[in-house]
Amino acid sequence: MELSVARIAGVNIPTGKRVVIALQYIHGIGPKKAQEIVEKVNIAPERRVNELSDAEVLQIRETIDRDYVVEGDLRREVSINIKRLMDLGCYRGLRHRRNLPVRGQRTHTNARTRKGKAKPIAGKKK
Repeated sequence: MELSVARIAGVNIPTGKRVVIALQYIHGIGPKKAQEIVEKVNIAPERRVNELSDAEVLQIRETIDRDYVVEGDLRREVSINIKRLMDLGCYRGLRHRRNLPVRGQRTHTNARTRKGKAKPIAGKKK
């Protein structure tokens, strides 16, 4: 019954945490989907990963594989969507191409995360 490490969707799930929290370590599963999965498999939300039986872990794994797009497939899908926008040459695609904010944020100031470290411009000071 004791598992050293539960592996779901190619991710090592932390054993000491509650199942709902541990499932969120998988890319593409947030609080809402984690809660849904736990309810589908009929596991008490306060149970911890190390208390799960092999059968329950297998059930969780099958549920995720069947009903959700996670990890590699999700990353691939997102990158294909971004590539499509860039190939179309639409506004969002151009913003992605230039590595600027895509969702209408201001860039006169801020946007440093997206633009990178500020580059000094010679002769700017007055």
